[in-house]
Amino acid sequence: MSWLVLVLSGVLEAVWATALGRSEGFSRLGPSVVFGLALVLSMVGLAYAMRELPVGTAYAVWVGIGAVLTVVIAMVSEEEPVSAVRLLLLAGIVGCVIGLKVLH
Repeated sequence: MSWLVLVLSGVLEAVWATALGRSEGFSRLGPSVVFGLALVLSMVGLAYAMRELPVGTAYAVWVGIGAVLTVVIAMVSEEEPVSAVRLLLLAGIVGCVIGLKVLH
């Protein structure tokens, strides 16, 4: 259960990071509210997962999922360029996250 919550919290990290960028310095209400809710839920989930998982592993997985999904969202919405090298590097992060799960 902790791994599932951790993965969902990583997804929420990407949500709040994207919403933060789109809030334009908290001047737009909708993205600002999404940011706040996703941030709180993401942190609560991370804290829950850390009750059973080592802090280093949990944090690395949470950050990895959030970082990769944030970049993917930006690529899909054409806010960031897509290239083979970027995709390869993102795949490396995903591989490392999977490796941490397998070794745990």
